[in-house]
Amino acid sequence: MRRGRLLVVLAAAVLLVAGGTWVLYGSSWLRVEKVTATGTRVLTPEQVLSAAAVPLGAPLVSVDTDEIASRVRGRLPRIDSVDVVRAWPHGIGLKVTERKPVLLIRKGTDFVEVDASGVRFDTVPKAPAGVPVLELNAEGSPSARRFDEQRLLHEAVLVAGALPGPISGQTLQVTVVSYDSVVLKLTGGRTVRWGSGEQSDAKGRALTALLKAAPKAGHFDVSVPTAPAAAGS
Repeated sequence: MRRGRLLVVLAAAVLLVAGGTWVLYGSSWLRVEKVTATGTRVLTPEQVLSAAAVPLGAPLVSVDTDEIASRVRGRLPRIDSVDVVRAWPHGIGLKVTERKPVLLIRKGTDFVEVDASGVRFDTVPKAPAGVPVLELNAEGSPSARRFDEQRLLHEAVLVAGALPGPISGQTLQVTVVSYDSVVLKLTGGRTVRWGSGEQSDAKGRALTALLKAAPKAGHFDVSVPTAPAAAGS
């Protein structure tokens, strides 16, 4: 009697597994019918969907979400990250995060966008508002032999990425004279001696305080953030 019950239970389990497998892979109930993309700022959802190339009609359970995410990032360098999720019973959702430029590099009449990690991710014909342009002027610097252009770019990105939002929006240009001599050009003809990229967070806070304390000053020095200074008008 017990053996008979066991066989019935096993048979039911096999049927249940087989039925579940069929529902997931073989039936038309749980297949990809709709793909959506959210989080875009510069790109369009259609560009993301095209790059993702999610196979419509495929069993939802068999969709390789990691492969889709890799495909989107590979085809769209502007995408920093993408979260691919299954939206049962018939959908795939793509939530993307785009890279944000903190610095621009001139390339002829175009501009190369660089994010806070130093990644050059796109070339655009028009400079985005509120993003400073890099000016490398280190040819005559003694440190030019020790620090190549890539290292100087790293310093500029470090500085630009640490600028508080309100100050970043006022920064027109980041000039790198040497490794330890970065100068900012702000709106209104104002200049900021920043120094090196070290302690950039502290320098950003010091500059914020200086701009409030001396709003009519034309020149600021935060190269030593514990002893900031403002001068001129």
